[in-house]
Amino acid sequence: MQPFTQRVIEIIKSIPEGHVMTYGQIARLAGSPRGARQVVRILHSLSRIHKLPWHRVVNAKGEIAIQDDESRMMQELYLQGEGVSVNHRGVIDLDKYRYVPEE
Repeated sequence: MQPFTQRVIEIIKSIPEGHVMTYGQIARLAGSPRGARQVVRILHSLSRIHKLPWHRVVNAKGEIAIQDDESRMMQELYLQGEGVSVNHRGVIDLDKYRYVPEE
């Protein structure tokens, strides 16, 4: 496994319940500031294997970015179950719910 991939997995696993991080934020912390799309691919292909809390990752605007209606609804329900407010457009207030780990 590539070091970037391993670091992304570690970062996603560290997101506490009731918080979110953005794809770009995770990429930056993992050492690739322009690697947000790689984070998407890692989440898509490795979430089940590594039991990643995939639902805690959103886009830079705080939006649920999943296009599949069922998965989008699941993400919203999981987040709400953790106390994260999601508005009617699927947007999370990043100022309130973004997790910023200590570096």
